[in-house]
Amino acid sequence: MSSYQTLSVRKDGAVDWMTFNRPDSLNALNPRMVDELLDYFGKAYWNKATRIVVLKGAGRAYCAGLDLKERGDNENTQRGAAAGLTSQRRISEIVMRMRRCPQAIISLVHGPACGGGFAMALASDIRIAGQSARMNAAFIRIGLSACDIGVSYFLPRLVGVSVASELMMTGRFISAERALRVGLVSDVVADDQMEKAAQPYIDEMLMTSPLGLRMTKECLNMSVDAGSLEAAVAMEDRNQILCAQTRDFGEGIRAFLEKRKPAYEDR
Repeated sequence: MSSYQTLSVRKDGAVDWMTFNRPDSLNALNPRMVDELLDYFGKAYWNKATRIVVLKGAGRAYCAGLDLKERGDNENTQRGAAAGLTSQRRISEIVMRMRRCPQAIISLVHGPACGGGFAMALASDIRIAGQSARMNAAFIRIGLSACDIGVSYFLPRLVGVSVASELMMTGRFISAERALRVGLVSDVVADDQMEKAAQPYIDEMLMTSPLGLRMTKECLNMSVDAGSLEAAVAMEDRNQILCAQTRDFGEGIRAFLEKRKPAYEDR
């Protein structure tokens, strides 16, 4: 992580505070940032020491999307479809790794969160918006489809098909207040209060057992697309039996009865 140039990662116990760190470019995604995000979330899959990742942007924005200044006109056409698809898949793999990794991800969104930035906010587990937040599926405004980097998957599941259709077919911005009304974000606070607002979520998640939190994220992912109630319940049953075999389950029961904070060991 010390070699990252576009990301700043501050470790605080079991929490990684990751900052998109290209403020002069509104934290737009350039090839280096794509590489570094892929590296971080790829390693996160095996990292049990980190339980929560908080994403935020330096300067005036969360992430303004793809850095078009570092990308030539019709680049994919010039390089050919195969090369273009490889480049596209590298970007979309970021949100795949975000959903695959076991850590809970909280996004603190302020200023522009456009295109790929919007996608990363949607791929997070919890979103807190600063009052300046403005989010949109910017792809459709530059001659592309709005269905990109997982947006067509995440957005209708979060806000419903009607609102998702409106936002994706127009590319219009959604404000922080409207995002709260439609359930896209959990809270709206002043920009300088976002970290403080995130802390109760962090504290409460750190009160859960490590395995229980990891398996809750996994099961939620599976249940969103479960073909039936039976399929979702089967995953739930499996999770509960696995968690019940751990020492942490016994510690959780004792802590509850003794009215104290549990001391989980992830065993």
